[in-house]
Amino acid sequence: MSITAERKTALIADNARASGDTGSPEVQVAILTERIVNLTEHFKTHAKDNHSRRGLLMLVNKRRSLLDYLKRKDEARYQALIAKLGLRK
Repeated sequence: MSITAERKTALIADNARASGDTGSPEVQVAILTERIVNLTEHFKTHAKDNHSRRGLLMLVNKRRSLLDYLKRKDEARYQALIAKLGLRK
């Protein structure tokens, strides 16, 4: 269910704003999106895993909060990120 170190490094490299950037909203949203996709796949075979479902809801809420913050601060970065990650809204 968790992402591998190599995949996380690739996500950071793809979404970092500068060298060594690991904490920008873009990077955080990309990592959360990857984890959400992995959990969604997990639920296709484990429909009754309610403990993990709670974790999924928390990840979705955290991602929504970060996206709302980014939209308030810089609309262009927000639009670019949702287009890049294929998120709706």
